Amino acid sequence: MTNRERVKKILHYESYDRMPLVHFGFWNETLDLWASEKHIPEEIAKNWADGNYADFEISKIIGFDFNWYNVFKPILCLWPAFESKIIEELPDGTKKILNGEGVIILQRPGAGSIPADVDHLLKDRDSWEKLYLPKLQWSKERVLKAPVIAGRNVLTFEQGGMDFLKKQERSEPLGIYCGSLYGWIRNWLTMEGACYLLVDDEALFDEIVETNADICYQAVKTTLETGVTFDFGHFWEDICFKNGPLISPSVFRKKIGPHYRRICDLLNSYGIDIVSVDCDGCIDALVPIWLDNGVNTMFPIEVGTWNGNIKPWREKFGRSIRGVGGMNKVVFSKDKKAVDSEISRLLELVELGGYIPCPDHRIPPDAKWELVVYYCERMRKFLG
Repeated sequence: MTNRERVKKILHYESYDRMPLVHFGFWNETLDLWASEKHIPEEIAKNWADGNYADFEISKIIGFDFNWYNVFKPILCLWPAFESKIIEELPDGTKKILNGEGVIILQRPGAGSIPADVDHLLKDRDSWEKLYLPKLQWSKERVLKAPVIAGRNVLTFEQGGMDFLKKQERSEPLGIYCGSLYGWIRNWLTMEGACYLLVDDEALFDEIVETNADICYQAVKTTLETGVTFDFGHFWEDICFKNGPLISPSVFRKKIGPHYRRICDLLNSYGIDIVSVDCDGCIDALVPIWLDNGVNTMFPIEVGTWNGNIKPWREKFGRSIRGVGGMNKVVFSKDKKAVDSEISRLLELVELGGYIPCPDHRIPPDAKWELVVYYCERMRKFLG
C-alpha cells in the first residue's frame, strides 16, 4: 500500500496497513543548523522546498514519509506583486519596508518573527482600482506559468510540467492549492483596515472578496481541466490567534463561506472529496463554517496555549471532520520524556480515526535533531 493510498483510506475512515509519518516542513534556519551539525548534506539544506527532491531526501534521513504541503500552486494573489523597497531606515537599524503585498512593515535587525505593519496602501476605492485591481486580473497564464516540481527540476506548464504530473507514478499524495479567500485580504488591508472597510464601504469589501475568490476559482478550474489527478484540495488562511478568529464568524459565514462552497463543489465534481485548510490559532469558531461549505480536513491543528485538539471537534461534528496535524512541536526542544508523553496523547487521537498526526507547524531551530529522529522512530514502532 502506498502512502497515497494510506492517506485516502485514513481520511475516509477505512482500514489501512500503517499510519504514515507526516511533517509540515522546516524553518530554513533549522536546516542550516542541522547541516552545520553534519546531520544532513549542505546541498539539500540549501535547496529545500516543500515537496521537492530535497524535501523527500530530508524526510527519508529523519524518518518521515512525506510533507503534507506537497501541492501544485497556480499563481494566485497579486500578480505581479509590489516591488519591495526600503522606505526608511531608523537609527537602531530597523527598516520600514514596503513588501510585496503593499504593506509597510518594520523589519528589525536579527528578528525572525512576523514583522509589525505600520501602514498599508489599500485604504479605499481609489487605491483599490489604481493599485490592486490591475494585479488581480484573471489570466490562464496564472496556471500556464506556475512552477511544477519535477524531480530535481522545476518546469512550467508550457515546459511540460503538467505532462510530467500526468505521467508520474506517485506514491505520495499531491494536492491542488486553492488559494486564500480571506487571509490575503486581511494581509492587504491589515486586520484593523479590514474591520474598518467592512463598516465604511461594505460594497468595496464585497468586491475585493469576490475579485480574489473568482481568481482562485478560475485557477482551480483551469488546473483541473488539464487532466492531472489530485488527491486533495488545500486552502491557506491563518486568520485566527490564540483567542479566536481575526474576523467575525458571522461575517465569515455570510461573505466568505459561499466562495468556499463554490470551489469545493468544483473539486467534488472532479472526485476530490478531501479538502484541507491551513489556519493557525484557535479555529474552533470557524470550524463549523468550513464544514458547512465543503472543507472537511483541519490542518495543522496548532496546539498552542489553547490546546488545539481534534477530539472535541470529533465529539461535536462526528465523522464529517478529519484532521492532519496536532502534534505539539514544542516537545522537540525538550527531552525524550516530553516526546513520549506527546506520543501517548497522539496515539489516543489516532484511535478516533480520520486523523493523521503531524507537527503543528514547520519545525523550528530550537528543535533537537535527536528528538525529531526519536519521535519518528517511536511513532513508527507504535503505528507500524
